[in-house]
Amino acid sequence: MATIKRFEDIIAWQETRDFCKWVWTVIETTALKDNYKLRDQLDSSSGSIMDNIAEGFERSGRKEFIQMFGFAKGSAGECRSQLYRLLDRSFIQQDAFEFRYKQLNEISSMINGFIQYLMGSDKRGWKFMEPEMQYGIPEED
Repeated sequence: MATIKRFEDIIAWQETRDFCKWVWTVIETTALKDNYKLRDQLDSSSGSIMDNIAEGFERSGRKEFIQMFGFAKGSAGECRSQLYRLLDRSFIQQDAFEFRYKQLNEISSMINGFIQYLMGSDKRGWKFMEPEMQYGIPEED
């Protein structure tokens, strides 16, 4: 697995950002903009995927990272469920549903793979490092 230096490097985060942009387009260009509860719920849950990935990455320990990724995976499932409501209420067409459903499934799979990787890792997180490693303090000669 390549070294990830920023949460923006995580492909699941990048894909979710794309999904969130699409959600906003649907909100702005359809009658969904007037369905406040569904609109806000979809906007919130899609953003939650991105935000939990970012927050988990920025947390100081592996267990916290795993927990936040679990929240992100749950939000991806919530978004898949909401896609059915968008389709059933004719806010989106079948082809858009299928494409975005597949995208969310792939995001969930990536998140799950990352969780499995972290669970098998012996890395504990930066809060367990020596201070000079945590904060980039150069060692004295």
